[in-house]
Parts: sequence; structure tokens; C-alpha cells
Amino acid sequence: MPQQESSEELVAKLIYKLLNNDQGADQFLLTLSDGRVIDTKGWNGWEWTHGVALFGLWEHHSLSLDPSSLEIITDWFEDRMAQGGTTKNINTMAPFLALACVVEKYPDHPNRVKYVGWLDEWAEWAMNGLARTEEGGFQHVTYVSDHDQQLWDDTLVMTVLPLAKIGIVLNRPHYLEEARYQFLLHVRYLSDTRTGLWFHGWNFNGRHNFAKALWARGNCWITLAIPMFLGMMMAARGETRWSAKWEEEDGLSRTLVSTLLCQLDKLCEVQDASTGLFHTLLDDPGSYLESSATAGFAAGALLALRLDMVPASDPRRGKYENMARKALSGVVSMIAEDGELRQTSFGTAMGHDLDFYRKIPITPMPYGQALALFAIVQGMASERSSSSSSSL
Repeated sequence: MPQQESSEELVAKLIYKLLNNDQGADQFLLTLSDGRVIDTKGWNGWEWTHGVALFGLWEHHSLSLDPSSLEIITDWFEDRMAQGGTTKNINTMAPFLALACVVEKYPDHPNRVKYVGWLDEWAEWAMNGLARTEEGGFQHVTYVSDHDQQLWDDTLVMTVLPLAKIGIVLNRPHYLEEARYQFLLHVRYLSDTRTGLWFHGWNFNGRHNFAKALWARGNCWITLAIPMFLGMMMAARGETRWSAKWEEEDGLSRTLVSTLLCQLDKLCEVQDASTGLFHTLLDDPGSYLESSATAGFAAGALLALRLDMVPASDPRRGKYENMARKALSGVVSMIAEDGELRQTSFGTAMGHDLDFYRKIPITPMPYGQALALFAIVQGMASERSSSSSSSL
């Protein structure tokens, strides 16, 4: 990666800001009807923002074996549970992806029994307690609303991926089958067959896609979710490289890979040529450039390429690599001296018109730090993979 600072120096800056992100926090606190105040910006709250951050830290630990990243993860869980936990919803399920990874990698961890108990409790809630839409979709229940009959694209990262990983770790294949179904259902109702991109949401009440927003960060969850999910399946089989044979034997894998490639094709078209970033409405060059989504696109594309989901023989591989590297370079250029990922948009509810997305405020957020961290770590992993391959 062309930059003055090393990847590890950038990682250290991003993590520092992740843990020390109090700038203007009061403005962005989430006050609930029961009097609770949820801090989505700082490090001591419990929201999807922290779940994404925890997994970014896990990816760093997994690659570097840096014990400090692992300690941050386990300390966060211990502290939040000591405070009494929180309400179960789609977004608060997100942290358990990182915890499932800890349990899997460290079977002799001194807190394993306790951690398994937490995983079991939350996964059983997702399977049996979470509200469902028509056709059995995971309804996008949050702190503030049940969002009756609504599917949102970020559900795949926030709840479906943790459920799948817990299914692998606890050997519960019915969790995996549920995750497979949720992916197919979300593809059916949220993917835009015209562009290959994804709409932010779907409502069975009235059967519509709200503003039909091709929103950047919502799309980046898909770029991440598909290779992460299929990568889990590979790792469970003891494999490190994708095989076209799996697509021949598994219709879901074939569907998800083709869906991902359709999205990547369009992303190559709409990327800002001068910065490598993406507009917050992907098909609207008048909307502002947004860094967290760009980081997600870079990380997801680099992961898919590293796992060989786009084989070297595919002529599209080169343009995908170019897009991902330009995006990563753009993300690095947005990292401030204090570690803030600039041009990160605030958490975004469902918009009923496109102008709603154009007006989302920009502010440092945990998921911005984490997605940038994830992108840089994927870049590091790709470089190591390339070096290993060239030395054979």
C-alpha cells in the first residue's frame, strides 16, 4: 500500500481513536423511551457500532496475534455484561460474531464456559425469539422500533453472520440452515436486478423498497457479508481457497458469488476516479463522498479476491483488484493524525426519500474506525498471501 506510515502504525491510530471517541458525543446519544441512554459513539455502549468494531479488532488479532486487540474484545464483553447486558435486537446481536471467533480459536480460554453460555442464549433468541416478517425473514428490530415487516440489508452482518458462526462453533447445523435461508430471502427482496447494487430496505407492508436508495454503507455490508459467510463455510471444511466445485454442488454458493460479482461490476463503474471513494448514494455523484462504505467495499473485495472467489482466469479480477486498491488508498488518505476516519456518516435509519441520505451528518464513529481497520488488515493479509504464493 502506498503510504508514508506503515499498516501497523495506521492500525494503532485507528484503534486509539476507536477507544477515545468522545468528540461531540452528547449530540449523538440515543435516548430510549424507558429512560436508558445508549452511547453509539463512545466505547462503553452496546450497539451494532460496537459489534462491527469488535470484529475489526478480531480480524487484526487473527492476522497479527496482537494480544491487545483480543484483550479489548474480552474486556468489552466483561464490562458490558457486568453492567447487566442489554435489550436483544438485530443490532445488539452484532458483537457476538467476534465472541464466537474467540471461542473457536481459543478452546482453552479460561472464560470459555461463560462465553459459550452467552453465545447459546443470544443465538437461541435469534432463532426463536426474534420477530419474523412474512416468509420468515429476520425483522429489523432495533432499540427504537420493531420496524414491522421490514428487511434491511445490514441484518445480514448484524445478526445472520453471528448466528452462522455460532452454529459452526457450537455444532448446530440448523443455525447454518437458517442463515442460508436469510441470505436467499434478502437477495430476493433487496438486490436491484437493474444495477446489481442493493436497496437499503424492503417493507412487506405495502411491498416496496422505501426510497429505493442505493445507499453506500448498506451496500458495503453486502460486499462484506457474502465473502465472510462463504469464508466461514470454507474454514469449517478446513479449506483456505474457494473452489468452483463448491458452486456446482451448492446452489446457494453459486447464487451468492454471482450476486457479489454483479455488485462489484457496478461498483467499478461508480467509484470516484480522483479519490477512490464512493458517494453516499452510489448512483448520485452529487451526494457526498463517504469513507466507511469505501472501507467496507475495499475490505469485502480484497477478502473475496484473497479467497479466490474470483479466479485468476476470470478477466474481471484485474478490475476488481484495481477498484479495491484505489478504495483502500482513498481510505488511508482519510485517516487523520489523531486516527479519525474522516468523512464517516452517522448511523442511518431507513429513508423515505433520497434527500434523507444526502443530509446524514458526518462524524467519527466506531464502525468507521473498524471498517478502515478491516480494510487495512485485508490489505495486509492479501500482501502476505501474494508473498507466500510467489515464494512457492
